[in-house]
Amino acid sequence: MNPVSVRALLVRGMLAGLGAGLLALVVAYALGEPHVDAAIAFEEAHSHEHGGEELVSRSLQSTAGLATGILVYGVALGGIAALAFCVALGRVGRFGPRATALLVAVGALLAVYVIPFLKYPANPPSVGDPDSLDRRTALYFLMIALSVLLSVGAVVLGRRLAPRLGNWYATVAAAAALLVAVGLAYAFLPSVNELPKDFPAGVLWRFRLAALAVQAALWGSFGLFFGHLAERLLVPAAVRARPVTAR
Repeated sequence: MNPVSVRALLVRGMLAGLGAGLLALVVAYALGEPHVDAAIAFEEAHSHEHGGEELVSRSLQSTAGLATGILVYGVALGGIAALAFCVALGRVGRFGPRATALLVAVGALLAVYVIPFLKYPANPPSVGDPDSLDRRTALYFLMIALSVLLSVGAVVLGRRLAPRLGNWYATVAAAAALLVAVGLAYAFLPSVNELPKDFPAGVLWRFRLAALAVQAALWGSFGLFFGHLAERLLVPAAVRARPVTAR
């Protein structure tokens, strides 16, 4: 792929990430923020410390702060995913740009979020011991790095096995190897559980579902948006219009 196409795809990936971030922002505000408020109310009701003024108000955190974080996150990951798309196109099967973009988005959702989430699920911001924040953050990013490396390794393994086993059995073998490797990572990495014993289980469950929904909305919409933009860039208009002409 020539540098001009890579640069154009990078720009389109960032634009698609921005659009996906806007959709994820709506989901986060509608589904996630009420449960964050509930968690903060629980923490305030059970806290014995008084005094101290917030550096950033809760209203600003839930509006401008939330929007800035999600949109910057969407643009950055959109650019990275566009580069991954450039590597994957034509190398993971006979898929066109739209199908490849969706595969990259689903793979990124699983590797970057779902697999680490199952080991270290999201907690409301007010929950947890502040003194262990650095340790929890390091473990979470270590799990992300392992998940991405193992997922890339599974793809490479599947490609190596495909000539001997065929695409179906190679995919099954690679997926099984990934599950075993992830299971070992889960077993050896330490667990983190700092929830208060009386924290409402319903609030925690709904918060985690909302966090998963935000990521699914972000990556799913990115795959659709970027697939459309990449298709228009890489596939000539005459080729895209051919099925319509035939009909």
